[in-house]
Amino acid sequence: MPVSDFDVLIVGGGLAGLSLACALRDTRLRVALVERQPPRPADGWDARVYAISPANSRFLQDIGIWKHLPGERLGAISAMKIHGDGGAELDFSAYEAGVDALGWVLESSVMACELWENAKRQGNLTLFCPAVPAAIEIGARAASLTLGDDRRIAARLVVAADGRDSWVRDQVGLRAIDTPYGELGLVANFACQLPHRGVARQWFRHDGVLAWLPLAGDRISIVWSTPEEHARQLLGLAADTLASRVAAAGDSALGAFTPLTPAAAFPLRLLQVPQTVAPRVALVGDAAHGIHPLSGHGINLGFQDARALASLLATLAEWQDVGNLRFLRRYQRQRREETLLMQTTTHALHHLFGTGVPGLRTLRNAGMKLTNALPVLKQLLVQYAIGAF
Repeated sequence: MPVSDFDVLIVGGGLAGLSLACALRDTRLRVALVERQPPRPADGWDARVYAISPANSRFLQDIGIWKHLPGERLGAISAMKIHGDGGAELDFSAYEAGVDALGWVLESSVMACELWENAKRQGNLTLFCPAVPAAIEIGARAASLTLGDDRRIAARLVVAADGRDSWVRDQVGLRAIDTPYGELGLVANFACQLPHRGVARQWFRHDGVLAWLPLAGDRISIVWSTPEEHARQLLGLAADTLASRVAAAGDSALGAFTPLTPAAAFPLRLLQVPQTVAPRVALVGDAAHGIHPLSGHGINLGFQDARALASLLATLAEWQDVGNLRFLRRYQRQRREETLLMQTTTHALHHLFGTGVPGLRTLRNAGMKLTNALPVLKQLLVQYAIGAF
């Protein structure tokens, strides 16, 4: 079969992979993307949503996506209220931080479809879809990817954007340390009786972490990170019963709930990848890291991977090799600090609030109260969360 020749080959057309492709739009690079199937819009409201930080809304603006996202599907976060398991509270507001919003809540499928439409119009991008990778070979001058239908694609750099169970990562021998939390993240959307006014809420409870994220209109999306047995019990409830259970778990702060989507659940895992680059290979998004969802930073890390790698690739002269390991290690160094910080923080919080050690409940709630009483510390936390640094 004839070989198609490219500078950058992205394997995986999820949010991280598509955003990287779009970020390379104005470069001289010849880019290809391999994806099993194009994204499809959800029927009604998508239960899988993401909280997009201001830093990443700017990234999506820069690559031409944000302005095309439907405003009626964007839920702005004006404030956050975090409740401990012993009466402590911690709150942040966009007003106090001097920004329009702390973030925006948006459905995964809405972002994916808009990124895909943008990618289809991109002059330097070739889409291989539907396509499934079957074999990869790393050579001195290029990598070669063979697809399931025997087509071959050669590229100076292969970017693995193919998720937590990355095929590319496995094929090139990059080690991943996968630590299950023994929990599921239960997700669902509800209409709420009372207006949420853009306030995101989170409860650290004896049965896990419950988050309410404001959708556009009087609707919310929830993520309940809870032990697997409890999650299975919740999934087995009738939709109206689950709605009542979720409303009660949040102290009925928004009145009664009406279900909008069926509940779904996914396993929670900490994924650590000590080396995210190899000769002619770089990892982005969930292929490079996985964190507990209590911080809401999962896709934000993936978008920043794409931003950092695209920025570095754009600086290379035409004679420089985009797959050179020394160059790729610059990308790895740039992304290591933020990824490690978020993984360490979320992992520590999970254990801090997930343990029943005597005396620890008092200590962790005292810490929340102290943080809430120190404006300087609160400002530092919110500035980091919105990507101001």
